Amino acid sequence: MAEIAFVPLTPTLHRLAEGPSWDDRRGALLYCDIPEGRIRAVTPDGLEVDLWTLPDIVCSFGLCESGRLVVALRDRVVLFDPSSGGIETLATIEADNPATRLNDGKVGPDGAFWVGTMDESPAKRKVGALYRVTADGSVEKKVEGLGVSNGLAFAADGRTLFHADSRGPWIDRWTLDPATGALSDRVRLAELDEATGRPDGGATDVEGYYWSAGVSAARLNRFAPDGRLVESHSIPAAAPTMPCFGGPDMKTLFVTSLRTGRTEEQLARYPLSGSVFVGRSTVAGVPVGRFRGV
Repeated sequence: MAEIAFVPLTPTLHRLAEGPSWDDRRGALLYCDIPEGRIRAVTPDGLEVDLWTLPDIVCSFGLCESGRLVVALRDRVVLFDPSSGGIETLATIEADNPATRLNDGKVGPDGAFWVGTMDESPAKRKVGALYRVTADGSVEKKVEGLGVSNGLAFAADGRTLFHADSRGPWIDRWTLDPATGALSDRVRLAELDEATGRPDGGATDVEGYYWSAGVSAARLNRFAPDGRLVESHSIPAAAPTMPCFGGPDMKTLFVTSLRTGRTEEQLARYPLSGSVFVGRSTVAGVPVGRFRGV
């Protein structure tokens, strides 16, 4: 695949943009403005069509079949109605641990919201975990001992879950039972370094490949199902945070990024750090599911 040229989607330089998700009903990209507690909706040509502010940091979210959003705030998962602004708490997660917060989350082919936690201290201790949340508010811990749970994505077969620890730094592949949410057959897909790109957010394409934002290397990496790094695309931001496929043909590729914590040297080299970028892929991405039952 030829190098993908990424350009800014909007002129805004966010402190931390994350969690992009294509909403086919709106025809827009939704993404988190984490520290501002906002979810923004932008069309593929850069027009911001909606902006919702929530009462806490917005760590991640997913689309619901009902039209609502399932949103991970600092220590609780809520249902948010964009039309009315109504918020309903669905579950609390690690609310008794002030050292952690919720992080990367995505709706799986099982219709549940998968979301992880991370240690907020610089040490990034292995105290985080990955959880599965269902519409009845049930919370099941799936993976423990994580520094920064990240990289959630699901393959087109509906039976494969990808998951990363940004401080591992590694990417794992699991077999998923979409009927029960059970995980099995854990495989270490890749172990990474700073130069290649520690894994942040992820996405999958219809060929079964996994795309990982290399947050430490200004790269977007594409891994084969067997873990081989087959492509690495340059992102004009020091720290890309997550890729997302969208558009009518699912070949528009969006990438969020962060600006906070970058050095003067990094910002001089990558002045667009904090932007949301857009490019064109030759392969289509896998649509992310919608939360069922609410």
